[in-house]
Amino acid sequence: MLDRYAIAVIRWPLKQAAVQLTKWRVKPDTVTLSGFLIGVLAVPALALQMYWLALMFIIINRLFDGLDGALAREQGLTDAGGFLDITLDFIFYAAIPFGFALADPASNAIAASFLLFCFMGTGASFLAFAIMASKHQIDNPVYANKSMYYIGGITEGTETIASFVLMCIFPTYMAWIAGIFGAACLITAASRVWAGYHTLRTLDTPSS
Repeated sequence: MLDRYAIAVIRWPLKQAAVQLTKWRVKPDTVTLSGFLIGVLAVPALALQMYWLALMFIIINRLFDGLDGALAREQGLTDAGGFLDITLDFIFYAAIPFGFALADPASNAIAASFLLFCFMGTGASFLAFAIMASKHQIDNPVYANKSMYYIGGITEGTETIASFVLMCIFPTYMAWIAGIFGAACLITAASRVWAGYHTLRTLDTPSS
């Protein structure tokens, strides 16, 4: 729900940064990989219950994630770059609940497992529809500058990061935050499955 508004706010500063980095010959894939490596440092920080340090790594990862997209639009989108970006994003998203489980297994492990289960639903529905959308050449006017189709929902990137930030600021409430956000992810997954299936049903041509 919030991605389109967040994108509108950060698009201009990211573009200016991308223009400068392009002059320095920095490549989008380098930023993608660097951001991922910094982001996964949140896992040991969480395991050690250094929540503010983990929060810093999460924020840096998201800044790099926005910057690599701006660089790709400046230098040219590639399928390889899009693949690397989305794959490392999903690994990063899964890493944060895992870090909280390590921090306090007794309090957080079940909530982290539930959230990972919910992430599987949102991730699978997202990627599966992106494949079919590419096959049928379905355009997405909302995210026309993305390398693949971004199907909507009530939980997207901005909501996910907001939940991670809240968990880091209020770690004792991690289970509650994960439970509420996980439920929203399940609603998103269900809506994507329903909408995606019915959209593709209208496009299918029965084979003889």
